[in-house]
Amino acid sequence: MKKIFTLLLFAALASTTWAQNRNVLNELKADPRKAYGTDYPYKFENAQMTKAPKGYKAFYISHYGRHGSRYYWNAQLYSELANLLNTANEKNLLTAEGKAFYSKFMAAKDELQTGVSELSDLGWEQHQRIARVMYNSFPDVFKKGGNVYAISSLTGRCVLSMASFCQELTQCNPNIEIREESARKVLDGVKPDDRQNPLIKKYPKSRPRFEANRKNFQFQDNLRETIVKRVFNNTDSLPGNMNHIGSNLINLYTSLPSIGHEGMMGNIISDEEIAARWENENLGSYTWVFEPRYDMIPILQDIIKKADAVLSGNSDNIADLRFGHDTCLGPLTVLMGLNGADIDPEDPYEVKYCYQNWETGKASNLQIIFYRNKKAPNDILIKCLLNGLEATLPLPNQQAPYYKWSDFRQFYTARCNSVKPEEK
Repeated sequence: MKKIFTLLLFAALASTTWAQNRNVLNELKADPRKAYGTDYPYKFENAQMTKAPKGYKAFYISHYGRHGSRYYWNAQLYSELANLLNTANEKNLLTAEGKAFYSKFMAAKDELQTGVSELSDLGWEQHQRIARVMYNSFPDVFKKGGNVYAISSLTGRCVLSMASFCQELTQCNPNIEIREESARKVLDGVKPDDRQNPLIKKYPKSRPRFEANRKNFQFQDNLRETIVKRVFNNTDSLPGNMNHIGSNLINLYTSLPSIGHEGMMGNIISDEEIAARWENENLGSYTWVFEPRYDMIPILQDIIKKADAVLSGNSDNIADLRFGHDTCLGPLTVLMGLNGADIDPEDPYEVKYCYQNWETGKASNLQIIFYRNKKAPNDILIKCLLNGLEATLPLPNQQAPYYKWSDFRQFYTARCNSVKPEEK
């Protein structure tokens, strides 16, 4: 118990320090598209990696990845916009900018409506490249080949993301043998809250503390009204209210880079305008990933169980891969406290420092790299990468970003065991 208390104390200190040191708004200013949040297409960073402590070599990787870029998830967006734009065109209610948008949208309409929710070409390419970067970054894991086990949710875009990733790994080294599986029996490790999961559990939910002080966050936004006026001369006789129309236009705009249709909307919206409202949007995102964090306990337990099997010699896998959704990866980052995501501040203005919704964008991923001490085989370190960048954990960090596996295992086992599923 004393050891666990000490770990928790280190966790609070390390997470708070990290949160205070990040200049998130400068990051957003440098790349306004980060304001797309979960629609943000994966960005490959030229990250400098901290060299592993002397004597340690990577030997195993545990991974969770969101599917890659896709068409918009809901067909209603495309059908509502098609109906709206057709009606406005017939009634001569489109501005010059609106007419240009109308022509481009209608030319792509069939493609959009056919592609609803499915993986785009960019989504396939993202996972190819992530796999190759992983292979090149950790040659000690892959150079001799070996067995890899990959699981996916039952959703097609996740299955295809898994296929892309795994094909690329075998292109890198044909001696890598990969078993791919998408089945109800693996859902606990990749999408535990799926209603088709035979082991589904109901965990308690709780709202983040800032929600009690949400009224203290001062925010005024008229972007939806502004962009509607850029498209239509008048909306009185058009279907839908102005806020809903504006939201549809924003959702379309942030989805376009994922499907190769950038520029479709001309100057109707800009990245800078989306970025100006990001902090408010990020508050909603934090509540969205915070509330179901305990639902992801089975994924964290799967990570620990499969690593235990490798370390005990009961598994010869060199990697365990998981392909799922932002609805799992986002809450998992909170459950694990990656980069301070579990801080749960009371002040809504502090939320941006512990969670940024772009970290759960398209093809976002968590990689846990395991290192063994050549002179002491039971001495294991781990390092976490979130979207290719070294991440902090709420653990003693004398060697950060490297942490002792024993600390990781003890801390997160205790965290998982501290929350009991509700009785059915």
